Amino acid sequence: LKRRDDVDVDVDPGLLYPEHNISVPVDHFFNETKYEPHSNASFNLRYWFDATYYEPGGPVIVLQGGETDASGRLVHLQKGIVYELSKATGGLGVILEHRYYGTSFPVDDLSTENLRFLTTQQAVADQAYFAANIKFPGLEHRDLTAPGGTPYIAYGGSYAGGFVAFLRKVYPELTWGAISSSGVTAPIYDYWQYYEPVRQYGPPDCIANQQKLINVLDTILLDKNNSATREKLKASFGLLGLTYDDDFANLVSYGIGNFQSKNWDPAVNSPDFDYYCGNITSQSVLWPHTEAAASNASALLEAAGRGNESDTLTAPLLNLIGWTNDSYVSACDDTLDNCFGAHNASAPIYSDKSLDNYGSLSWSYQVCTEWGFIQTGSGVPKDQLPLISRLLTLDYLTLACRYAFNITSPPDEAVIDQYGRYNISYPRLALIGGEADPWRPVTPLASLDVPTQINETSTVSEPKILIQGAVHHWDGMC
Repeated sequence: LKRRDDVDVDVDPGLLYPEHNISVPVDHFFNETKYEPHSNASFNLRYWFDATYYEPGGPVIVLQGGETDASGRLVHLQKGIVYELSKATGGLGVILEHRYYGTSFPVDDLSTENLRFLTTQQAVADQAYFAANIKFPGLEHRDLTAPGGTPYIAYGGSYAGGFVAFLRKVYPELTWGAISSSGVTAPIYDYWQYYEPVRQYGPPDCIANQQKLINVLDTILLDKNNSATREKLKASFGLLGLTYDDDFANLVSYGIGNFQSKNWDPAVNSPDFDYYCGNITSQSVLWPHTEAAASNASALLEAAGRGNESDTLTAPLLNLIGWTNDSYVSACDDTLDNCFGAHNASAPIYSDKSLDNYGSLSWSYQVCTEWGFIQTGSGVPKDQLPLISRLLTLDYLTLACRYAFNITSPPDEAVIDQYGRYNISYPRLALIGGEADPWRPVTPLASLDVPTQINETSTVSEPKILIQGAVHHWDGMC
């Protein structure tokens, strides 16, 4: 085999690693009534592997793809965490897709009935089945299954990070060790705390202006006695035709969410958050077409009770208008409601049950049934200015649960809580996270202590590493 050192890391990894499938059971749990009617069928679970550095006795390192098309994870075989671990240990690297994502579907469509097999429990069992049964093409002469002589090490980030922590605890005989990167293990239905690390670790001037601008919007939008001012506000953004105020508030709240995409690696880092902050902190109007609306912006600030800050907030408000138009509104070639509205129950994002629409349905179903993580503005304590609009409520942000799946009750968090929530631990389970990660409040590293204090609890058997200043899943790329 050609050594990876000789392979151009700029080559599309899809050209380097052929895809394979393993047949796995649709239903691993015939004793669970929630999966009725049960299925005896099997389906193809997609995976890729690289044996470039494999040496007999070395581990199999499996990166769990999580809630996405796992072909997007192939870069980790090429130059990321799986490459580094395989090279260091003489291991065989694997990318394993999650059921109901990419091409790994056990059903023909995504009707609510067919989605009953989409649970964390079933998916974790898939990975255990993989370890116990896999025969890698070209290596059939070797027994690379667990719990034989081959140690399996699971790696995952974010949802997949929590996933591999559960895998290590539930199937220890099949998983020698696991590395949970930014692993979420504690579901919260109203997850307003998502924005707390952003508030605490984001640039102070950006955070302060974001809070003030959102407060301006909320003050006007929540005043039901002044429809003229509400219309003036929406018209200023070119969004007068957007019927529902919560849809408007949702769109205008998008920018601050780019914080999660910051990364230490320039090749992975998104500049969007810094660009957005540059807009709402500048004292110069950056979008010339908005200058004519300066007096209107001042009037909106006055109506929101911030007229005394007109000198410092007018340009940021105009830049928020310009940024929103440039980033989203200008790209809308349909009605505003069709582009940005969430209230149409017959919209394709809800009604299209084809496998092609898994990007809209699969993770939403997991959120609605097990995980929650609804990032509200309404849940923020009343004595604190939120970073997103208070119009973003549980009721609004769970429209997909009702429209797509007819789910009207909160998720069953107990099915995830059973694994340990914040207290999950197991020998050879490593927990890694970022100090400034918006997901940190739902990880085992949720304590607000400084990294040195967290890291003092780390042991060789159960490492805990909190990376100072890091955001989400920063250890994944190398």
